[in-house]
Amino acid sequence: QVQLVESGGGLVQAGGSLRLSCAASGRTFSNYAMGWFRQAPGKEREFVALVDWSGSILHYAISVKGRFTISRDNARNTVYLQMNSLKPEDTAVYYCALDSDYGISRRPRDYDYWGQGTQVTVSS
Repeated sequence: QVQLVESGGGLVQAGGSLRLSCAASGRTFSNYAMGWFRQAPGKEREFVALVDWSGSILHYAISVKGRFTISRDNARNTVYLQMNSLKPEDTAVYYCALDSDYGISRRPRDYDYWGQGTQVTVSS
């Protein structure tokens, strides 16, 4: 089993920044790709960013590319999402997830383990 715990969400004004963290325990974190997803009220969960096990392969949704940066620290069993130039449309619950199938996927259904989510609210 894997436990994922997100932190770092909050309320920020448009143009501001937040850094989300996701701490993992219970499995060899460094073997697996990690993803960040988000879900706004009334919308489906959507892909935000992912990083492969080594940290060398990074994918981003078009809507966040150039503003968000995903990274990981395998020694600390933690993945991060640095979010800059935030917009009101970034408001959502953000989730980290682990893909235990050794793949790299943007699809939420391919991820086996999920955190509880952290709320990010961007005011205009």
